[in-house]
Amino acid sequence: MSFSLGIVGLPNVGKSTLFNALTKNSVNVSNYPFCTIDKNVGIVAVPDERLLNIQKIMGSAKAIPTIIEFYDIAGLVKGAHKGEGLGNQFLSHIREVDAIVHVVRCFPDPNIVHVEGRVDPLKDIDTINLELILSDIQTLDRKLEKLTSSVKTGDKKIIKEFESCKKLREHLDAGNTARDFGQLDEIEDLALLTSKPVLFVASVDETGNPDQAAKIPGAISVCAPLEQGLTELIEAGYKLLELITFYTSNNKETRAWTVPAGTPVQKAAGKVHSDMERGFISAEIVSYNDLLAAGSYAKLRDTGRVHLSGRDYLVKDGDLVLVRFNV
Repeated sequence: MSFSLGIVGLPNVGKSTLFNALTKNSVNVSNYPFCTIDKNVGIVAVPDERLLNIQKIMGSAKAIPTIIEFYDIAGLVKGAHKGEGLGNQFLSHIREVDAIVHVVRCFPDPNIVHVEGRVDPLKDIDTINLELILSDIQTLDRKLEKLTSSVKTGDKKIIKEFESCKKLREHLDAGNTARDFGQLDEIEDLALLTSKPVLFVASVDETGNPDQAAKIPGAISVCAPLEQGLTELIEAGYKLLELITFYTSNNKETRAWTVPAGTPVQKAAGKVHSDMERGFISAEIVSYNDLLAAGSYAKLRDTGRVHLSGRDYLVKDGDLVLVRFNV
């Protein structure tokens, strides 16, 4: 399993420059709005020291990391929800990703145009949030229109969903995001932009611009031209989406896999191969720290620290999993 992060923000805040630094791709970067008119997708191997250590200990021929997809989405502007600046196209790209990386300009540079003619991180965030909320209101209104006729059937489930949609409409009207609405699970088939997790990145220059960056709570400061921040961004992405990494290994390859925290081992086995999930019998589970300390799988087995687990065992971050299954 890979996961995807969509890099969004106003034009000329450093999105494509950050994308290039992260993915080493040569995406066009120029000093004018809408230089990026289509999404660029970069596949990045997740840096993982544990993977290489497991490969060495287990004697595998190669190591295969898990991956992350970065989507470089063109800059949004006021009116994007109405199609301004190709907004409809760009908003559709955001729907495709698992989480949003919102890049906010914190650096002053008279040579790089700001669409609003000033550097104000919080106002920039408000501009993007408003466009996403207005887009979500349009989506929700279409949903409400369909439900209005359906509630006449008297179906209790539909009535409950209709009432939840109306409450959500009021919530969005007040300038709130869908992430902060506690009844989203009562509404079916509603892919809202503001329901996606968001990671803020303060785009700074070599000085760090601490005064501006500090205005954004919880933001990661990244100086994109210096190619910093890949590991920190990925770690933050894992935490944001509540993902963990487990490993499989044989003489041919040691491989990293990404799954949501709390995944049962039988379901995790299905990420490796559907036959493993279907014919699952049991799994040998080894903690990465135990394996590293022992220096070999054989030593762990001798000390009784290889645990045989059933299908309901919840995989932990860093587990080495060897699945027993029937073909």
